[in-house]
Formats: sequence, C-alpha cells, structure tokens
Amino acid sequence: MKLGQDKWTIEEVVAVACGACPPVQLGDEAWRRKLEASAAFLERQWREEGVVYGVTTGYGDSCDVHVPFEEVEQLPRLLARFHGCGMGAILSEEEALAVVTVQLASISQGFSGVRPVVVERLLALLEHRIAPVIPEEGSVGASGDLTPLSYVAAVLMGERDVLYQGERRSAQDVWSSLDIEPLVLRPKETLALMNGTAMMTALACQAFLRAEYLTRLASRLTALAVVGLQGNREHFEPALFALKPHPGQVQSAHRIYTDLSFYTRLQSHRLQDRYSLRCAPHVIGVLADFLPWSRQCIETELNSVHDNPLIDAEAGKVMHGGHFYGGHIAFVMDGLKTAVANVADLLDRQLAMIVDPKMNHGLPANLSGAPSQQRRIHHGLKAVQIGASAWTAEALKQTMPASVFSRSTESHNQDKVSMGTIAARDCLRVLQLTEQVTAAHLIAVAQGVALRHQQQELPQTLQDSPLLDWARSLQSITPFLAEDRPLEQELRALVGCIQQRHWELYDAETSDVSQS
Repeated sequence: MKLGQDKWTIEEVVAVACGACPPVQLGDEAWRRKLEASAAFLERQWREEGVVYGVTTGYGDSCDVHVPFEEVEQLPRLLARFHGCGMGAILSEEEALAVVTVQLASISQGFSGVRPVVVERLLALLEHRIAPVIPEEGSVGASGDLTPLSYVAAVLMGERDVLYQGERRSAQDVWSSLDIEPLVLRPKETLALMNGTAMMTALACQAFLRAEYLTRLASRLTALAVVGLQGNREHFEPALFALKPHPGQVQSAHRIYTDLSFYTRLQSHRLQDRYSLRCAPHVIGVLADFLPWSRQCIETELNSVHDNPLIDAEAGKVMHGGHFYGGHIAFVMDGLKTAVANVADLLDRQLAMIVDPKMNHGLPANLSGAPSQQRRIHHGLKAVQIGASAWTAEALKQTMPASVFSRSTESHNQDKVSMGTIAARDCLRVLQLTEQVTAAHLIAVAQGVALRHQQQELPQTLQDSPLLDWARSLQSITPFLAEDRPLEQELRALVGCIQQRHWELYDAETSDVSQS
C-alpha cells in the first residue's frame, strides 16, 4: 500500500490495524510535493488574506470570531485540548490503529493542508504499534468524530496516553523512548486530524468483516442443525432457489445444500421443517445481500477526503463543505446491525428447537450426554439456551436505528448530525452478542450430532463427510458434554475463534457475494 496512490480496501485497513500485512509506504516525490503545496498554499492564504476558517477564526458556531495573527499558532493545541472530554470504554489496540489508518488514508491525499511530517508521524504510530487511548463515547458523527479524534491529534503533540507494548503509557514517554520529538501542529493540521469520519469508518471496516464471516458460519451451523434435527435437505435444493434468485439467499442455500450432500434422512418426521431451518437462507441471505452495497459505501468513505475545509492548491482555493458528515456510514451500520440481529434470532430459534425434546425428534432434553439413569440430575445446555435467549433479546433491542436520532448541537451550528459513530458502536455490540449466540449454537449442534452418532441415527453416507469432520473438530475446544460442567470458558474460546475467523469455510466454488 503506497499512500496517495493506491486505493484502500476494508481488508487492508483491518490487516494494517492487526499488524498482519506489509508496512504502509509513503508516496513518491510527486505525492510529497502535493502535500507540501497544499500546506504552503494554506499558509499563504491565511497570512495574505487573513480569513481562513479554523485558522484565523474560531471553530463551529464561533466561525465569526476573528483570531489575531499572534494567537493563530495556539489554536491547534487548544482545539485538541478542549475536545479531550471523551467518556466510556476505550477502543482496543486494533480499533484505535484502524482509526489511525483511516485518518491516514484521508489526509495523505493532499487536500487537507497538512505537511508530510504529519502523515509520517501517523505512519510511525502504525509502524511502532502505538495506539492512542481513545474513549468510544462523545461523537455525534458531524462535525466528524471530533472528540475521539482529538486523542489522535493530542498523541502526535505528545499529550495524553497510548497503548504500547501491552501497557498504557503517556505519549510523551513513548515518543522519548523512541527518540522522536512530538509535533508542534501548524494551523489547520489539528482540525484536519479531527474533523472527519475516521472513527466510524474504522469501526465499520471491522464490523463488515465480522458480518461477512457470520453469513458463512450461520450457513454451516444450519446444515449441522438439519442433521441434528433430522430435517429436510430438499428445502435448499438449487431448483427451488432458482425461482427466487436473490444472490445472497441463493449463496446460503447452496452452501447448506452442499454441506448436506452426503445426508439422507433415516426417517421422516415432518413434511416441512419449521421456519428457522426451512427459511434459514432467506434470513442469512438478507445479510449477505446487504454486504455488497455496504462495501461500496464503506470503501468510498475510506478513500475519500472527509475533513473541512479542503485545500486545492492547484486550483488556488479553499473549499468549505460538510464531508465530515457520516450519513452513509450511519445508514450502513444501522442496516447491518438489523440484518445481523436477525441471524442471531434465527440461530437462537434453531438452538431452542434442538435442546427441546418436544421438537428435537428423540434427542435427550437439553442435549445432556449423561447416562440415562443419571439424567435427572444433569441439565446439559439448559442454562446455555437461556443465555443465548438473553443475548438475542439484547441484540434485537439494539437495532433501534441511531441515524434517526439526530441532535442539534453546538449552538445549532451542528443542527443536523449523522450519529454514525454511535451506529457503528451499536453494530459492533450486536455482532458481539450474535457471536455469543453463535458460540452457544456451535456447542449445541456439535453435541446434537455426537448424540445422534451414539444413538446410531446418522446415515452411513454422512459418517465420513467433510461436514461431520468439521463438527468433530470442535471437540478440541468444546468436548462432548457427558456430565454438567461450567461452559463459560468454552463459550469465550469459541467467540474468539469466530472473531478471528478461525475456520476456513467454503471454497471458491461458492462465490462470495460480498465481493460482487
């Protein structure tokens, strides 16, 4: 990735934040000259013309307040300082470095009036994995992520704290240990670092990849639920879905149908399975079909210049606008969290069915693996099912769209705001809850299939199938539940596997609709 020349993808942002890809490179000499020209033009403009927003004026509703030349140099530091009022939990190291990466993508394009050294110092944060400590609360998503991003600007100036080598330390101490001088930010540079959509876009990148993986895993788990419940493979046949060919829906049905290619039922319980099995592709497919448009919006934002004002040195003008407004990200995150929560609800219903002896066609109550004479004192997955129901309810509750809750702020200057960062945080919370439901479902279907095997109720054709091999592999994380035991650590381990996209699911033959 070469700054100012290559387009960023969602995957590259996440890989850079995780330290899992080659270092980002500075642009060529033409790129450097473009940044220098932008900064030099801005300097001439405010010195000669005397009026440039955020340079010789106050901020926001204070744009009519003139700042004398002798006080201009103090504004950048004070801007970061008075925005140092974030609250709530702090972002993880990877989330904070994703924010830095997205901000780097924007200001490195040469329209923000910043010197190359500012870009280089952001790059140093990534290279040394110095993550600004950023509280997650305090942004309304326009004028950008001002308060959260003030923590990035402050760190470049040697103020506030960072996460470095597993410790929380002062930024000043870390720069000193690396023999790097903190920056004295010039007029407009702090504003350029703060007045954009970097936080919401960074969180959206992470949410997208987690949601895409969920479409794969939910399809795999549905196939195992069909086996455990002795359901119908015919509900997923290609001829049926050719008659209603939403691409993501077709994709999910194809994955389930392929997973069940070795499956034939030993007996028939129902002509038509309940909706949470039969209509699984119709639920998962909505999420899958929302992903391509989501990718387009996120990557457009990612490759945009999203601060204000913008500096076009070649045309010789300062452009005042509202590219800090995060409306597209807000809408994507509101939509994505709704589609994800519906998948949580789907898996929760499948889980409730497979643990219930009234509906699971001969499996023990709560999937207890205890010998029959001891089952009256063992309760299997009873509490896990209750937990999954609680997580699902909370996920569904979180689907209230944040983007419609605009608030008029800052003396009615910011009188219509996006709430994009709140929507992104909500989406990540819904994903966390859904991944917990998915972990519970993983334990249940692995247990259910193992019990069918004990009862000799699995078709012979299925015994050595890839689907059953995958189910058996889960026992290294969550062994067969022969008697009651605490399952918290196994659930946490499975959630970790899900979030790390631990399992390779499906090959190139099942085309990835999210890339289309």
